[in-house]
Amino acid sequence: MNSLLLDSDAERRADSAAYRKVTRRLIPFLIFCYMLAFIDRINIGFAQLQMKHDLSLSDTAYGLASSAFFIGYLLFEVPSNLLLQKIGARKTLCRIMLCWGVISASTMFVHTPAQFLFVRFLLGVFEAGFAPGILLYLTYWYPPERQGRAVGMFTTGTLIAGLIAGPISSSILVPLDGVYGLRGWQWLFLLEGLPSTLVGIAAFFYITDRPADAAWLSAGEKAVIERNNSASLEKRSEARSATRWYTVFRDPRAFILAFCLFTAQAGSYVIFFWMPQILKGFREVTISQVGFYTMIPYLAAMVTMILWGKRSDSKLERRWHFAIALFCAAGGFLMIVANPGSLAFTMIAFTISISAILASIPVFWGAVFSALSPAARVAGIALIASLGSLGGLFSPTLIGFVRDTTGKADLGLYIVTALMTCGGAAMLWLLRTRRDGAAIQALT
Repeated sequence: MNSLLLDSDAERRADSAAYRKVTRRLIPFLIFCYMLAFIDRINIGFAQLQMKHDLSLSDTAYGLASSAFFIGYLLFEVPSNLLLQKIGARKTLCRIMLCWGVISASTMFVHTPAQFLFVRFLLGVFEAGFAPGILLYLTYWYPPERQGRAVGMFTTGTLIAGLIAGPISSSILVPLDGVYGLRGWQWLFLLEGLPSTLVGIAAFFYITDRPADAAWLSAGEKAVIERNNSASLEKRSEARSATRWYTVFRDPRAFILAFCLFTAQAGSYVIFFWMPQILKGFREVTISQVGFYTMIPYLAAMVTMILWGKRSDSKLERRWHFAIALFCAAGGFLMIVANPGSLAFTMIAFTISISAILASIPVFWGAVFSALSPAARVAGIALIASLGSLGGLFSPTLIGFVRDTTGKADLGLYIVTALMTCGGAAMLWLLRTRRDGAAIQALT
């Protein structure tokens, strides 16, 4: 008995050591890549404080241009994920980052709303597959019981981007405005876009496609990872479902999961694209200060996301963790609508909303991982992510139209609040067992 306990302890220590090594090697780099991607995605929220005047952008036109990104994303996300499985993460990540960096920087050359909309569409085309590709990639390295934490750490890239995008953008917009005849927003796109190309080249040499290819892992560490992956229920079903990955397109549960993500994305992109504009509406807030005010919600969200994902993993429970997060976010949106003209009250509302929304994302992907077999993940993750990303197309356009029509964003915020409430309820209905690990074996 003592011998068995010693063997078990030694096995746990070997497991922990192997995954610590994997995490140290991969996660910081992937976080940095995601941070760059998200800065290039949301920096128009700060650039539009100047470029709306230069390009004669209405709120509706700005909302449409913000949303055009997601049209390209939707069209090319599934093909990109299938290509990743074929050619590997190294080549895929390099291709995506090189292309999106160049396109993001080229936004500095737009002169009309139509050009702005087209460049944003191209940015979505070239960034398509990045986030779902990394989510798929993480399943090659982490077993289900560790995936929630891994995804939670990876998605902190969005928090770090939100945290630093404001101060960096503000420090470019005002001080560099007029330098060499360029406006501040032109410098912003150039200086925030080009670093992605350099990191994309580095990714080709740094990323390892599979654990078996990792020269930086010992033979014993590779064996630990392969053993744990092989032990998962989803892995055992791979043989019978490997030729049926396409059935994910015929399963209504995939579309319910996509709707859940759609509602969360709709809420998050209201904040990402419109928070700077709403804050600028306060007389006491200057363009230089907007970036620093946006840091506050992301600081709180960084803690909330990690702790909520860790709690969800420890309980092996996803449905209530996701639903409660969206319900709290909906409450925060109602506070934004009820804003009594107080900057402090608005900041509290934004902090609640973004902390709750971003905490829901790792939990959501934990639920998806529980439902998808390894073979179905390739198309399933991309399908769910691409359809869910339409939330980013819907809400910025909605808010822009409502602001132009009524002069306020209240009606749009009410609609997004109702959507998030429905998204939480849909997850509660879909995963109706006590523990998601024993839930319906969906999409297999």
